[in-house]
Amino acid sequence: MSFLSKFIKKKNDNANTGGMEDYMNLIRVYFQASIAANVGITNLAMLPDLRVFKSTLHVPTVNNKLGVGEKKHCMKMLMDLYGIDDEFFKEIDASIKKNCRKIQDVQPYLIQFQGFSQDLMMLMGNLMKFKLRLPSFMRKVLYTMTEKTVSDIFNKNDYKDAGVIKTVMSIRQYDKRLGFSQKWITDFVYQVVMLAKKEPKANDDEKKK
Repeated sequence: MSFLSKFIKKKNDNANTGGMEDYMNLIRVYFQASIAANVGITNLAMLPDLRVFKSTLHVPTVNNKLGVGEKKHCMKMLMDLYGIDDEFFKEIDASIKKNCRKIQDVQPYLIQFQGFSQDLMMLMGNLMKFKLRLPSFMRKVLYTMTEKTVSDIFNKNDYKDAGVIKTVMSIRQYDKRLGFSQKWITDFVYQVVMLAKKEPKANDDEKKK
């Protein structure tokens, strides 16, 4: 999880702090910390991203309960780096509380979220296509387009492409179990879209040099 060492080196820099890979890693850490706190997991080997996060940033265990302090620390980082609000985290916690009631539920839940996020990102890229080329300063337009595409995934039933239909149905089934709102999904995808748009520019600058 190299983003942690990068973050430590760059935490006092304003430029390029917290890219897309950092964001996705921190999201996974938050999920795993929330699961640990909710289920009462004590074995860090079950939660590899959380283990590296905790050991690298030396996050102390709070009240002898794994996940509590780590969750708070990760939440603060996500808020500071990406401006995420409380409601985003509340939905994650609610989803975990609903689906992870015992240790045996943990791995299936994490696999479901991984499948959900992969299918979602692939389909959003397919459906939005040229819209993703809009410049980053058109944030409101990009958010509205992301919101509309997410709404279509859950409400539109006249897709023609068989592959799209299959992925749409898969996402709907995943979300029935996970329980995320369209607002949460829009915010999650929009953050990835905005971060992805910044990364090619950095590569282009390197080529010019």
